[in-house]
Amino acid sequence: MTDRTFDIVVYGATGFTGRLVAEYLNATYGVGGDLKWAMAGRSASKLKSVRDEMGIPDDIPLVIADAGQPETLKVMADGAHVILTTVGPYQFYGEPLLAACAEAGTDYVDLCGEPAWMAQMIRKYQARAEQSGARLVFSCGFDSVPFDLGVWFLQREAKSRFGLTLPRVKGRVRKMKGTFSGGTAASLMATLEAASKDKSIIKLLTNPFSLVPGFKGPKQPHSDKAEYDATAQSWTAPFIMAPINTKNVHRTNALTGHAYGEAFVYDERMMTGDGPKGEKRAKAAARQDKVQNILLAIAPTRWLIRTFALPKPGDGPDKEARETGFYDVLFIGEDESGVRLKASVQGDKDPGYGSTSKMISECAAALVFDVDRQTTGGGVWTAGAAMGGKLVNRLQEKAGLTFRIED
Repeated sequence: MTDRTFDIVVYGATGFTGRLVAEYLNATYGVGGDLKWAMAGRSASKLKSVRDEMGIPDDIPLVIADAGQPETLKVMADGAHVILTTVGPYQFYGEPLLAACAEAGTDYVDLCGEPAWMAQMIRKYQARAEQSGARLVFSCGFDSVPFDLGVWFLQREAKSRFGLTLPRVKGRVRKMKGTFSGGTAASLMATLEAASKDKSIIKLLTNPFSLVPGFKGPKQPHSDKAEYDATAQSWTAPFIMAPINTKNVHRTNALTGHAYGEAFVYDERMMTGDGPKGEKRAKAAARQDKVQNILLAIAPTRWLIRTFALPKPGDGPDKEARETGFYDVLFIGEDESGVRLKASVQGDKDPGYGSTSKMISECAAALVFDVDRQTTGGGVWTAGAAMGGKLVNRLQEKAGLTFRIED
């Protein structure tokens, strides 16, 4: 792969998140440095306009590629070490590019939060990626990097301190300011529409191990009600990203030889605070979550998106909102003997856009600079299994994330 023109090609650079990725790569790595990158999309004029608008030098090349023209995707994949794609919903637009990367032996990172599609792609392209050496990594944004790496970090510390990993981990979103992206909202709607037509998709969505073909693990916690968590000392409510994050965490466990154990149990919820006010907030959030899930299931339409003011693909918060957003996730690990360890992951920008654009960029950079192919061969990976501590270090050094052990 040493003769490829680019280290990273940003596919979808004219979209809202793609623009932020290009802006971040320009600010962090610039032009003429160790990282050779390019912007890609369907329209040369739109790419040039975005490049000018974002203050990116003309030296950054533009690549024309279109999901509707597979030959252009092949040329793009053949010329890059890593394709970074923000073009979703991936169940509509993702497979041709994924196939091109798997065939060309080109690494691939995306922002996919569509577990049914991911499960289908794992079955379809795992063997070809292993043969070609392509490292295909889904879910490299807020879903699911802070959660996947948070559990990985906690388990690494448990192994170092106690000589063992912890069979039960709770992920608890302690604080968050910001929203999920328009792409995530569109992916949710597309997944629900697909599930209404194909009942097999429902099985993939409800199976916590659907990204681990052939494995059936222990029963996992699931509740759509308000619950008091004594270990977190807080009332809790359902967390909207849990269905995708938990699946990626279980895949990381499987890809690392079940380093957390075959009986590993993991769930995610949002903390709403202690006392009567916390209980009230938790119950209100649980009711809202249940109502929205019912409405989404029976009417996944454009009317519903307008009704709930969900973000649309291509739209996003202004710079002030991105800069003042943040998130703080607590992880609590324990075993039957009473061993307990807490870790946290904080991000310094809003989760759906500001932090996500930095995380996916550094996932791509980690594949370029940090993870050799003898250590991580071809296949469909998770960020935690493929990059582990090297990505943790990179995210702390460059992307505004903080990983720490708590007392």
